[in-house]
Amino acid sequence: MKKALELDNYDRNILEVLQQDGRISYTNLGKQVGLTTPPCIERVRKLERDGFIKGYSANLSAQRLGVGLVVFVQVSLDRTSKKAFEDFRVAIKRLSSVQECYLVTGSFDFLVKARVKDMAAYRDLLEEELLGLPGVSDSTSIAVMETVKETLAISF
Repeated sequence: MKKALELDNYDRNILEVLQQDGRISYTNLGKQVGLTTPPCIERVRKLERDGFIKGYSANLSAQRLGVGLVVFVQVSLDRTSKKAFEDFRVAIKRLSSVQECYLVTGSFDFLVKARVKDMAAYRDLLEEELLGLPGVSDSTSIAVMETVKETLAISF
């Protein structure tokens, strides 16, 4: 697999354009990056095969879908064994309201990002699911009042 530093300018430009518009045609993509269509297609396929492109998805409106409240939850486990961490990892992946979960350094163990309808829905998620996950001893919640910036784009 190529390392990120081994990408040439064409590959980098292809990745930049695809981050902005994953549905762009190969013809238009090639025009934007200075390639004809066949080599552009081959490069995209190679970037996919090599794992630089993990997939394609639609950017949905959380507000329109009724899940506009974002809550970050700092989760502490009651023990720090390898098994406790693995049990938590397996369980958190099953929660559909959880969009992201990170093992972090600091005064808590995991940082969880959840998206729900409203505070009542978050309270249900917290009481009925999050606090019942394996090893959870404590949590601190931070509700988002306004999203100032949100992106999945990677700068490289």
